[in-house]
Amino acid sequence: MMTVDEIKEKLTQILADEFEADVSTITPEAPLMETLDLDSLDVVDIVVLIEKNFGIILKQEDFVGVVTFQDFFDLISKKIDN
Repeated sequence: MMTVDEIKEKLTQILADEFEADVSTITPEAPLMETLDLDSLDVVDIVVLIEKNFGIILKQEDFVGVVTFQDFFDLISKKIDN
């Protein structure tokens, strides 16, 4: 079982690598879509990455209300715990 901090660290590294972002820009309060300059196709890539790295499947409705990286970290942590 991963801790919340381990999940956050792994997610940060995956997102930074995949979207060529500086890890320092991925902060809990930063807006996810704007910081990584994501479009709807990139969200599909995130879903695939999460499934590959964490073994959980995200649906489009899971992203409702996800604005910041903290929202995203919370979503993934909650999914892993279920």
